[in-house]
Amino acid sequence: MKLATWGSRTGAALLFALGVAMSASAQAPAKADATKAAPPAAAAAPAPAAEAAKAPPALAPNSTANIGWNKPPEWSKVETLPQYASVPGRETNVLVEDHGHKWRELRNGPVTSYGGYLLLIVPVLLILFYFIKGPFKLHGAPTGKLIERFNSLERMTHWTVAISFLVLAVSGIFILFGKYFLLPVIGASAFSALTVFGKTLHNFVGPLFMFSLVAMFFIYVKDNFMGGSDFAWLARMGGILSGKEMPSGRFNGGEKAWFWLGTVVLGTVVCVSGLILLFPNWNTGRELMASANIWHAVGAVLFMALSLGHIYMGLATEGAYKGMREGYVDETWAQEHHSEWYADVKSGKAAGDKDKGMAAQPAAGDD
Repeated sequence: MKLATWGSRTGAALLFALGVAMSASAQAPAKADATKAAPPAAAAAPAPAAEAAKAPPALAPNSTANIGWNKPPEWSKVETLPQYASVPGRETNVLVEDHGHKWRELRNGPVTSYGGYLLLIVPVLLILFYFIKGPFKLHGAPTGKLIERFNSLERMTHWTVAISFLVLAVSGIFILFGKYFLLPVIGASAFSALTVFGKTLHNFVGPLFMFSLVAMFFIYVKDNFMGGSDFAWLARMGGILSGKEMPSGRFNGGEKAWFWLGTVVLGTVVCVSGLILLFPNWNTGRELMASANIWHAVGAVLFMALSLGHIYMGLATEGAYKGMREGYVDETWAQEHHSEWYADVKSGKAAGDKDKGMAAQPAAGDD
């Protein structure tokens, strides 16, 4: 009887314990969620000193123990921050360089477009002017008396500059514009061979042009200083439109303006930028090389456009080309185109006269 009673009580206790356990397990997730959502106020943050004591020791930035130590940098930062490179040299630690993109957009955009328009418009305007105005002929009859205008040194220097300039201009046009008008016609293989040849020719003729340009400056500068009459000549365009040419010295205002703007300013631009491009091993950076290429192209296009006007005047003016080729001009030519210089010749201040068939009196420096 006692044993049965004890067994009944024990069974009831076990059933009660099992029910309590099941109830506790059902309420455990809800309490866990409540704990995550709103931690008890009593659970205060640990003290700074205790947290520092538990924190792991600091690691070096490049330590392999850091999480993500081998993660590559963001590409936007690669362009601005120097990276590590084992190759010695300037800018070798720049992994991504964006100046090349800017250079390509500028060169293949405004420089090529506007430069091409300029080199097409100027010849068209000169041809139209020729058909409207015609050549500049002498008003009087030639006298047969010749005056030495250019000595042998002056002519040799001028033609060295002129011929080397033409070689550089043609090869430069192929390099800058050839892929637009020449590549579709002759094909990729022929265009590649022609461009490589033009580039090689350009690189070797360039130094000759630079040297002869410097020599031209020192030879001709004494007769190219601007004066009041030169500005008056420029204001009236030398009397080209009126048909009555204004007085001038050995060189008129237009020739002097071409000397300073072409030979000096644009010549300096293309020569300095050309030297930078010819010798990249002078420890020059890529940004400087890109800028030099743009300056070289812009200066060369302007140089070529202005030179067309100079060439036109030399061919359209009767006796001008012959004077640079042979060195002598007729007395009538000198009197009509450069009356002040002609007066200096007659007074003995400049080169002497020469009667046709007689020995010429050499100009200064033509020994």
